[in-house]
Amino acid sequence: MTPDTMSDPTLPPPAPGRPRRFLFLLLDRFTLISFAAAVDSLRLANRVSGRTLYEWRLIGGGGAQAVCSAGAALEAEVGPRDILLVCGGIDVARATTRPVIAFLRRTGRQAAAVGGLCTGAWALAQAGLLDGRRATIHWENHDGFAEAFAGVDLYRTVFVDDGTRLTAAGGTSPIDLMLRLIGRDHGAELAAQVADQLITTAVRAEADSQRPTIPARIGVRHPRLAAVIARIEASLEDPVSPADLARDAGMSMRQLERLFMRYLNRTPRRYYMETRLARARNLLRQTDMPVIEVALACGFSSTAHFSRCYRAQYGTTPFRERGEGAR
Repeated sequence: MTPDTMSDPTLPPPAPGRPRRFLFLLLDRFTLISFAAAVDSLRLANRVSGRTLYEWRLIGGGGAQAVCSAGAALEAEVGPRDILLVCGGIDVARATTRPVIAFLRRTGRQAAAVGGLCTGAWALAQAGLLDGRRATIHWENHDGFAEAFAGVDLYRTVFVDDGTRLTAAGGTSPIDLMLRLIGRDHGAELAAQVADQLITTAVRAEADSQRPTIPARIGVRHPRLAAVIARIEASLEDPVSPADLARDAGMSMRQLERLFMRYLNRTPRRYYMETRLARARNLLRQTDMPVIEVALACGFSSTAHFSRCYRAQYGTTPFRERGEGAR
């Protein structure tokens, strides 16, 4: 699934003769590379143009600039042409405190647009700012986000430009989003010059996927194996039997097993189980879903069977995994 490349036109242009202002909300344990990618794109737009096209301010989600503990409120003036970007990172659900949510709800009504970098989309969704909107989030958090926020139209792309809702998946993807905004504000030529300064030889489009293709990811260019793996990844909640996988791929069960052993050194059944358990681990670490719901979402019919398989794979139980992740 790829997002519609036509974005919502409601993001207003910068005020004539005045710089566009960004406010970066830095949540606890935010991802530095995503923040730096966004800020440096704006800095270079100013440098290349020889003008102050963009200004930015920083506000912390729990640091000296804006303390969220003990109910303290975040304070920042946001104007009708400003863009508020939430920079998330590890354990974003814990970093999305009640003061952060209150701040986002308040400023979200005032800003020209709000957005999230890396896992920042989680905070926006928790504040209700992505309901019915298109968005993306880092691939590692995709499954947990989809379970927690069913009302968000979630994509696996590098960024999503939904007009007044802007999200980038993390890593260097904020560069691609910023180049989109710079090009819209001041023309494609300036955006290209900024890309040159960043030594970005291949600017990604909104529809580009976050992760490499399956053949690139597993290091094997075998179309039938890639097709079977794609089927496995799309059927984690309702697993398909290896016999059905083989039949649908137009091969015998013996051929399928030889293919998996040759290229992946494991049986199709083992690969399927490892993929389901990896998704379960993400859900346990990123959501508050009950263990039984995690089990069902990953194709296990009982917590007992789920726990046995989980312990065999990771050396701990699902319940302990959640407790250890909370520390």
